[in-house]
Amino acid sequence: MEAKTTLIKNAKIVNEGQIIEGDILIENEYIKRVSESIDDVNVETIIDAMGNYVFPGAIDDQVHFREPGLTHKANIETESRAAIAGGITSFIEMPNTNPQTTTVEKLEEKFSIAAQSSYANYSFMFGGTNDNLEEILKVNPKTVAGLKLFLGSSTGNMLVDDPEVLETIFSSTDMVISVHCEDEGTIKANLEAHLETYGEDIPMQYHPVIRSAEACYLSSSKAIELAKKTGARLHIFHLSTGKETNLFTNDIPLKDKKITAEVCVHHLWFSDADYEEKGTFIKWNPAVKSANDRAQLWEALLDDRIDVIATDHAPHTLEEKQNIYTKAPSGGPLVQHAVVAMLEAYHSGKITLEKIIEKMCHNPAILFQIEKRGYIKEGYYGDLVIVDLDNPWTVSRDNVLYKCGWSPFEGTTFKSKITHTFVNGSLVYKNSEVLNVKAAKRLTFNR
Repeated sequence: MEAKTTLIKNAKIVNEGQIIEGDILIENEYIKRVSESIDDVNVETIIDAMGNYVFPGAIDDQVHFREPGLTHKANIETESRAAIAGGITSFIEMPNTNPQTTTVEKLEEKFSIAAQSSYANYSFMFGGTNDNLEEILKVNPKTVAGLKLFLGSSTGNMLVDDPEVLETIFSSTDMVISVHCEDEGTIKANLEAHLETYGEDIPMQYHPVIRSAEACYLSSSKAIELAKKTGARLHIFHLSTGKETNLFTNDIPLKDKKITAEVCVHHLWFSDADYEEKGTFIKWNPAVKSANDRAQLWEALLDDRIDVIATDHAPHTLEEKQNIYTKAPSGGPLVQHAVVAMLEAYHSGKITLEKIIEKMCHNPAILFQIEKRGYIKEGYYGDLVIVDLDNPWTVSRDNVLYKCGWSPFEGTTFKSKITHTFVNGSLVYKNSEVLNVKAAKRLTFNR
C-alpha cells in the first residue's frame, strides 16, 4: 500500500523549548522528517502554514465526557470533536460516569465506545473505591492511563474516605494515582452554616467560602503525606489555592518527581470577582478562588512547581446550570477553548509559547509516560496543530461545539485561532470545520 504523505511548509515549529522555522513531513501516522526545508520529496498534500505556528497536539489529562449514562450532557463523540477543534488531540477521561469505571469490564466497555466514536486519541482512568482493590490490581498499566481517587466531592460510591483502604491502595499500585483533594468534613460544616443563613438559594459568591482553601489544603497535604509514607506516585488534580502550591517542588526534573500537580485553565483565568457576572456558569469543584490565589497559581506554574495545564472539562446542560446554588451542578465545558485561552496569556506577556507547549503537550506525555506523543519529533505520531496567532474571533452559542451548547467564555474575543488539527497524521479539522475523519487511537504507555 502506498504511503499517505503530507508536507507542512513554512511553519514556526514550537517544540522542546525553542521555535524553529521549517517544514514537517508526515508519512501515514507518523512524523517522518522535521527540517529547515524539505523539497526533495513527492507528496500527496502540501499545506502552506504561511509563517503560522505549529504545536504538538495538546494532551488533556482530565476530562469528563459523560459517556456512558450521562449522555444528555455530552458524549465521547461530541466532546472529542470539540477537543480537536480546540487543538487537543489526546484526552484522559475520568471514571465517574454511570455505571462508574470501577471494574475492568466497565473500563473496556468505555474503550470500545471510544474506538467507534472518538475524534481524538483516548485513554481512561480507572476509578478506585473503598472496596475494589481486587479490580485495581487487574488493571494493565501499559494500556490504561492511571488510577483516579476522589478524596472529596464525588458521585455515587466513589468517595474514598477510609484511611486504611487509602493506604492500601497507595501501597499496592505503581500506576500514577490522580486525586481530587477537598476535605469533605470541612465543606459539609461550611455548607450547613450557609444553609442556616441563606436557605437553599445561597449567593454564588460564597462558593469559595464553602469549598474553602482550607478544605483543599487539608486534603492535598494529607494525600502528599501518605504518598511520601508509601512511596506512591501521586498526581494532584486542579490546584486552586496559593497555599497548596507550597506543597510542591521544582528542584528535580518532572520525570523523576514522585509527587506532581496540575492546574486547570479556569483557575488561571477566572477569580471570585467573576461570580457576580458569571454565576453558576463558573461553579466548579474545587471553586474558583481569589485573584491572589490565581496569581500564586501562575507563579507556581511558571517556576515549575505545577507541572501540567488541563481543563477538567465537565459539561452540564444549560437547564441544570441555571438552577439555584444548591441545585446547580459544578463543572463546565472547556476543551474547545483551553489552548486559545492560554494563548491570550501569551499575548498579554504572562507566559511564553514554549512554556504553554511544555505544560500542555510535553509534560502530560512525560508524567503519564505516553508513547510517541506530545512532541514534534521524527518517529512520533503526527498529532499536530497549526495556529494563527493573529486571527480574532468571538465565542458565541453559534460556534460552540459542546453538546451542552454553552461556554463560560461566551462573549470573549480570542486573538488566536486554530486553523488545522492533525490526529495520527490525518487532517481532522480545517478552518472552523470538523472533517468527517476519525483517525484516533487508544493511547499506550511506556511503563
